[in-house]
Amino acid sequence: MEKVDLKNIYLKFFEERGHKIIPSAPVIPENDPTCLFNTAGMQPLVPYLKGEPHPEGTRLTDVQKCFRTNDLDEVGDKTHHTFFEMLGNWSLGDYFKKESITWSFELLTKYLKIPVEKLSVTCFAGDEDCARDEVTASCWKKAGIPEERIYYFGKDDNWWIAGETGPCGPDTEIFYWRSNEEVPSDFDPENDNWVEIWNNVFMQYNHKPDGTFEPLKNKNVDTGMGVERVVAVLEGQTDNYKSSIWTDLIKKIEEVSGKNYDDEKYTRSMRIIADHIRAIVILSGDDAGIKPSNTDQGYILRRLIRRMIRYAKKLDIDINSNWEQELA
Repeated sequence: MEKVDLKNIYLKFFEERGHKIIPSAPVIPENDPTCLFNTAGMQPLVPYLKGEPHPEGTRLTDVQKCFRTNDLDEVGDKTHHTFFEMLGNWSLGDYFKKESITWSFELLTKYLKIPVEKLSVTCFAGDEDCARDEVTASCWKKAGIPEERIYYFGKDDNWWIAGETGPCGPDTEIFYWRSNEEVPSDFDPENDNWVEIWNNVFMQYNHKPDGTFEPLKNKNVDTGMGVERVVAVLEGQTDNYKSSIWTDLIKKIEEVSGKNYDDEKYTRSMRIIADHIRAIVILSGDDAGIKPSNTDQGYILRRLIRRMIRYAKKLDIDINSNWEQELA
């Protein structure tokens, strides 16, 4: 298995196109008491997406540490993680759909060598509020995605807004066929072999308190690509936990448990332990100094520790040993 330096390839690609590389914000939001965690790359940049000038300019790129607990029950499958890293590039009133889509296609197909025939994209279908996003679809066609691989969905799937009101707009999601089976002629979002790898959001409207939408004067681009999913794709794995990000940790779990990851009786438990110990280490190491407790981030940390121990018992790991230190 060839290791892929995805993060450096991504950052260098956008730096060469005028983007300033900015550092990741901490996992715990510094100036937003309404959120326990930074859940996406755009979250620390909301003030700038709303119009505040960024000190580094109008083109930015980074690798943001993200933490999500809304789909904790999904952790244990091949693709979900509590802590993950998100690659992003932003235009703050600078370029828009054409450049964003052209660069996405170029990075994926020319730099990362992903076959075009394994890609499908989705666009906003339009409704009574806002028009169908034909511009995005046209940009994808010009870039090289065939028309039969472009699909339209409604606001539930292809629309972004931070809250009830404010900057919002259509998005376009890029999916990869992660299977050795022949790529089907139709895109089916319910088919788990279609894995979303990149999302480009085009903030072009302001949702007003009266419910109406008005075009924004300064239009923004916000994109997010999951490091763990894309590394697995590039390394030819259909299971994220078999990529180079996770292999050392999975090997150590096999060692302390005496069980085999490929034995289906133990696979899910090992994934949960691997995910949770990584999340626990990142959260514990955050500048905010989080400790296990009964409230807020401390409760999440405590819950992850307890859940990890529960699955360690399923693997017959001696929880009185220093197993968790070895994994950490």
